[in-house]
Amino acid sequence: MNGHRKSDRPKVPGKSPNKAGQPVAEEMEGRGLAKGNPSQQNASRTQSRQDALSALDRVRRAAKTDKKMRFTALLHHIYDPETLRAAYLSLKRDAAPGVDGETWRHYGEALEENLQSLSERLKRGAYRAKPVRRAYIPKADGRQRPLGVTALEDKVVQRATVEVLNAVYEVDFIGFSYGFRPGRNQHNALDALYTALVTRKVNWVLEVDIRGFFDAIDHGWLVKFLEHRIADRRVVRLIRKWLNAGVLEDGKRIRMEEGTPQGGSVSPLLANLYLHYVFDLWIQAWRRRQTRGEVIVVRYADDIVLGFQYSTDAEQFRQELAERLGKFGLELHSEKTRLVEFGRYATRNRERRGQGKPETFDFLGFTHICARKRSNGCFTVLRQTSRKRMQAKLGEVKAQLRLRMHDPIPKVGQWLRSVVEGHQRYFGVPMNRPALLAFGFQVGRLWHRVLSRRSQNGRVCWDRMRRLIDRWLPQVRIYHPYPLRRLGVIT
Repeated sequence: MNGHRKSDRPKVPGKSPNKAGQPVAEEMEGRGLAKGNPSQQNASRTQSRQDALSALDRVRRAAKTDKKMRFTALLHHIYDPETLRAAYLSLKRDAAPGVDGETWRHYGEALEENLQSLSERLKRGAYRAKPVRRAYIPKADGRQRPLGVTALEDKVVQRATVEVLNAVYEVDFIGFSYGFRPGRNQHNALDALYTALVTRKVNWVLEVDIRGFFDAIDHGWLVKFLEHRIADRRVVRLIRKWLNAGVLEDGKRIRMEEGTPQGGSVSPLLANLYLHYVFDLWIQAWRRRQTRGEVIVVRYADDIVLGFQYSTDAEQFRQELAERLGKFGLELHSEKTRLVEFGRYATRNRERRGQGKPETFDFLGFTHICARKRSNGCFTVLRQTSRKRMQAKLGEVKAQLRLRMHDPIPKVGQWLRSVVEGHQRYFGVPMNRPALLAFGFQVGRLWHRVLSRRSQNGRVCWDRMRRLIDRWLPQVRIYHPYPLRRLGVIT
C-alpha cells in the first residue's frame, strides 16, 4: 500500500480549515485508509466501470477523513481504460477538432485500440500534450474572447483527470463555490444569492471582477496549490504538460507562461483550485476575524458577489482583497468592481438622501433589482434578463437568420423554437416574464424582416407572420420556481 507524507507540505498564506458547505460525512471502510492511499484490492483484474467508481469512492472517503492527506498514487485511476472510455463518451460528438484534426467519430472507429494505446502511453510517461488551437468568439461588449480548441486525446485525458481529482477536491471546496462543480449550476448560485439578499442583513453588494483571470493564473502558484493534496508526481507532471503545451495561432506555437487553456476540461477545475486557496479559504477566515456585521459570498468561477451589512466592512474588504490578489498575480478590474447600496432598506435610505432609486448589479446574466411584492409589500429581488445578454443573443439570431434566409420555413422554425426554448429554460425565473415576452417578440420581428427580404414579392403580411410565430415559437414559460421554495425542497 502506498503511503502518504504530511511533511514538507507547501504553505499558503491565510490558509484555514474548511468546514463550511460540506456534504454529510460518509462512513469509512476500515482504518487502513487513513494511513495511505486507497488501493484497488477489491477490484477485479479486468476492471469494470463499477470497479473504477468504487475505487474513486474510496479516494473520496479517504480525502474526507483526512483533510491533510497527500495522495501518492492516482495516475492508475486516470489511465484505466474504463475511465478513459467514459471520458471519451462524455465528450461532445460534433465539437471542433484540435490541431491534429481528429474528430470524435473518426477516433471512435477504432476506439478500443486507440484507448489501449493512450492508456499505455500514459502508463509509461510517453503521452505528449498537443498545443491548443486558438479561436475567437464575440463577446457581448463587441470584443473577441479567446477560446482554446483542445485536441481530442487531450480532451479525453483531461476529462478522466478531472473525474479523479474531483474525488479529492469536492470534499475540500467550500459551499459558496458553485462554478463547474458536479451537481451544481448557475441557478444554484442564483438561488443562494437571492435567498441571502432577502433573508440576511445585507445592505451593500460588492461585484468583484478579476481582470483576465483565466489568462493570469500563475503556473508556479498553481502547482504549489495542487501539491497540497497531490503528491503523485506523475499527475502533477501531466498537468504541467497541459500548462506548457502552448497555443497554436496562425501557424505559430506560442508558449504560455501564465493562464490555463480555456476550452479544455481541466481548466475550470484548475481555476477553482486556484481561487479556493487564493480567495475562498481567505474570505472564510477574514469574515470571522475582521467584520462587524454579516457577510455573504457567492462565487461562480471568477464571477463573485458579496453582500455586507456595513459599508465600512465592504470598503475594507475591497482594499484587502486587492492586496491579496496581487500576491498571486491577479488584479481587480477597477471599473467592473463596484460597490452598490442594495437591500431591504436601500430604497428608503436613498430617498431620504435624495439619491433616487437603488443601483442594480448583474450576476450570471441577470440584472438584480430592489423591488416589493405586490401581495404584501415585502422586500424582494427582481431578476431580469441582462440587457447585454439579450442584445448579444438577438445579434446571434440575426446573423444566423441571414445565413438561413433561403432555408425552408419549417427548418428555420424548428431552429428558432430550440433557440427560444433554450433561452426560456435559462432565463425563465419568476417575475421575468416581461423580458421573456420581449425576447420572443424581437425574435419574431427579426424573422419577419428576413422573410420579407428573401424574395421580390414584397413584405410578408403580419397576419401570415403571426400564424408562423404561433406555429413555431413556444409560448412564454417559467421553468424555475421561487428560490426559497426550491432551496426548501433541496434541504
